[in-house]
Amino acid sequence: MKKFLALLLSAIMCLSLAACGGNGGDSQSGGDQKTPETQTGGDTGDTGSTGGSATKVKVGLICIGDENDQGYTYNFIRGKDAATEALSAKGIDVEWVVKWNVAENDGCTDANIELAEEGCDLIINNSFGFEQFMLKVAPDYEDIEFVACTNQASWGDDLPNTHNAFANIYEGRYVAGVAAGLKLQEMIDNGEITADQAVIGYVGAFSFAEVISGFTSYFLGARSVCPSVTMKVQFVGSWSDATAEGNAASALADKGCVMISQHSDNTTPATTAESKGVFHTGYNNDMTGVAPKASIIGTRIDWSVYFEYIIEAVANGEEFDQDWCGGFDKGAVVMTPLNEAIAAKGTAEKLEEVENKLRSGELQVFDTSTFTIGGETLTTALALDTDGDFVPDSEEAVFDGAFHESYFQSAPYFALSIDGIEWLNSEFG
Repeated sequence: MKKFLALLLSAIMCLSLAACGGNGGDSQSGGDQKTPETQTGGDTGDTGSTGGSATKVKVGLICIGDENDQGYTYNFIRGKDAATEALSAKGIDVEWVVKWNVAENDGCTDANIELAEEGCDLIINNSFGFEQFMLKVAPDYEDIEFVACTNQASWGDDLPNTHNAFANIYEGRYVAGVAAGLKLQEMIDNGEITADQAVIGYVGAFSFAEVISGFTSYFLGARSVCPSVTMKVQFVGSWSDATAEGNAASALADKGCVMISQHSDNTTPATTAESKGVFHTGYNNDMTGVAPKASIIGTRIDWSVYFEYIIEAVANGEEFDQDWCGGFDKGAVVMTPLNEAIAAKGTAEKLEEVENKLRSGELQVFDTSTFTIGGETLTTALALDTDGDFVPDSEEAVFDGAFHESYFQSAPYFALSIDGIEWLNSEFG
């Protein structure tokens, strides 16, 4: 079996990514900040014009939060609802059983068992730290399909009923970074800030490859249109801790950051940015409603694309990919509406241009000519062993002039610290 590239890259940079492998490691994200109580809610999709002839599929969804976070879990619920509607039009009636606020511990094991015993045909786990608990249950229910979203241990295991799925969200972050960079460059051109004051503050959950990949692509997008930009990253040690996220955003603004972005679940970085008089770009949801004077744009995964694909496959008795990934090309990555009132002039046109280049492959987010590591151009992603020799069966992600993210597996594996980005802390990894 191929070694996971995320682990190989962490060997290069000596990053603490031990929890990222998903091979039965420690729980990795902020389940402890959520009440571990679970609630079951069955939403039965309408059969529409199909009447009683609809094929019925029962789907379990295990969530680390609930729709009230207006961020990560809310985005999954949007995907659930959109997929249900699309499938109804195809004659597939989906009954959802949702478990809310499940912690990343054996409460997740119990949730998977309960859904299996309730007769679910398909069970979806929505958080990074859920997979190890899901994998305890899947071998006992061979006729049920189990999915771990945003994870990486199921795609290469020996269980045909376990699956991973992600999207090329780094593409959307790059586009959001372009919007941020255009605003910063406009502020420089207008004399509102100097070139060296074009500093982005980024609220990150953990120093995992998924987060590193995201903020690096965002930074590269910003620097493509604002060459003087730099970034400071503050990790909070949780996927979803509204208070910690707001405090980190506040601290970053106090350090001189005039643009805030985030890889965290809540809207507090946006509202804090507005209270500090700085700008913001978001994740998972349109945050212009809560921060209309600060939030320029956001990006999110449209999970309905994947949900529709796998539920239709289950309904038809068909197999589906054990490891799935999509980007702008499949409609799995989308941008939230641009806040034209505060965006730099010409932003909409520039973003359309960039999106089209990403779809066609003309633009590579991690083009190795656009960044350095310790002043050097990246030439290989292969890991070294203790004797200084390359690991024999690792995969080379650097080819054709770019680091190819999510090429060998859907889960991100870019875990390198590039020049221009300062990590203010790194203990959360």
